[in-house]
Amino acid sequence: MRDFHLPGRSGTYATNGMCATSHPLAAKTAIDILERGGNAMDAAIAGAVLLGFCEPQMTGIGGDCFALFTTPGEPGIRALNGSGRAPAAASAEALRAAGHASVPLHSPHAVTIPCAIDAFCRLSADHGRLGLDALLAPAIRYAEEGVPVAPRVAFDWPRAGAALQGHGITHFSRSGAPLKTGDIFRAPGQAEVLRRIARHGRTAFYEGEVAEDMIAALTALGGVHDAADFAAAESNYTDPVSGDYKAATLVEHPPNGQGATAILLLNILSHFDLAAMDPMGAERLHIEAEATKLAYDARNRFIADPDHVTRLDHMLSPETAAQLAALIDPARVMPATAPLAEAVHRDTIYITAVDRDRMAVSFIYSIFHGFGSGIASERFGILLQNRGAGFTLEAGHPNELAPGKRPMHTIIPGMLAEKGRVTMPFGVMGGAYQSTGHARLVSNIVDFGMDVQAAIDAPRAFADPSGLRLERGFAPEVAQALADLGHSVIVPPEPLGGAQAIRIHESGLLEGGSDGRKDGCALGY
Repeated sequence: MRDFHLPGRSGTYATNGMCATSHPLAAKTAIDILERGGNAMDAAIAGAVLLGFCEPQMTGIGGDCFALFTTPGEPGIRALNGSGRAPAAASAEALRAAGHASVPLHSPHAVTIPCAIDAFCRLSADHGRLGLDALLAPAIRYAEEGVPVAPRVAFDWPRAGAALQGHGITHFSRSGAPLKTGDIFRAPGQAEVLRRIARHGRTAFYEGEVAEDMIAALTALGGVHDAADFAAAESNYTDPVSGDYKAATLVEHPPNGQGATAILLLNILSHFDLAAMDPMGAERLHIEAEATKLAYDARNRFIADPDHVTRLDHMLSPETAAQLAALIDPARVMPATAPLAEAVHRDTIYITAVDRDRMAVSFIYSIFHGFGSGIASERFGILLQNRGAGFTLEAGHPNELAPGKRPMHTIIPGMLAEKGRVTMPFGVMGGAYQSTGHARLVSNIVDFGMDVQAAIDAPRAFADPSGLRLERGFAPEVAQALADLGHSVIVPPEPLGGAQAIRIHESGLLEGGSDGRKDGCALGY
């Protein structure tokens, strides 16, 4: 139990249904959908689309998504890949010849075909109850009437807004100035797009006037996208990957997402007695940091478009984890892994919902960097992702940019299972941090017995090529002990990501947690 003398928040408890996400309006909308008879898939879709207007710097209909979900009465966990592909005319060789060492972040070359809308339509048709028109209605209303800018969104807007260009400035700023807390953000053009999708389905987005509007914005800046690229956009079902950590099983979306990295990280950590360590101490943070370097080095080598991944079994094998764990010295820091050729990001949203039948949905949805590519279409104001910056330009690399290929993605939905039963859909936002965030959240619960909210609230650390990023929640002596071991300790200006989770107890009780690093909450009924 938390100390009620101190600031913080309690977990949320309910019996019928629950949603946890990063903005209160989206959480309330999801609960409204559940109370109207919709299921968890309906709730997750309705909330996710709305988040594109509550947190426009993080996500939107010009982005991608991934989902894990269960179906009542059916065994196992299913996965859907809603990530887009490079256009047919994309060329790594052409970018190298132009002098680029990586895909330019805020150029049309970084824009893959957004696939979230196709995923929403497919999931609604295959697994929803209420119909797409009902699910899009709340987002249409808020896009027209406006959403007050929340404090975390206002905090992000100046930094992220620097990426905006051309029509992006028109649609996502006040004459070039960032919106502030309490300002009203409206997107009437996107409301019209959603109305068309509600009436006509995915073709209203990928063909005709809406697609032409996006293509015109890209070709004006030198993009090679055409109508055939948009018409061919398609999400697909796939099988999750999983790994055991003590009595729990972590289930992740397969590549091109980086979820396998979280499994490898826990496999490495299983060789150390974390439960005997201080959960907030330097010893645990050091072991986790060293394991992160090794797991991410493997990620950078192996994770790519699923058609180009050849060594996933090696990455997830117990033997690989044992060999990597043997490289960790509890008293010494190993060199940092080389920085990624492809860019990483900090911006995304996550939503999870569980309904009365205990369908569980874990859903993540993003435009990659803050405000994505910064490129928006003129008429409808659709902000386009820059997921193509997740490719490398290294010739012959599995993740090399190529026509029709999906890039490595940092966004990952997660689920925890115990004794053959799904016990927690969850997600941790925060770009490259997400794999480490998944592993740390699972360890907080499994090794240290934390409840969901405490596991989310606990301070975080992340070893990346620049050093060991340490949130201010750790004691000064912990930072000093890590520095004494050789870590380059950095206190970042922003917190490390954000998390949402719903624990499904064996009794049927639902326990939700929502990260105070964001503006959202967990709501139930």
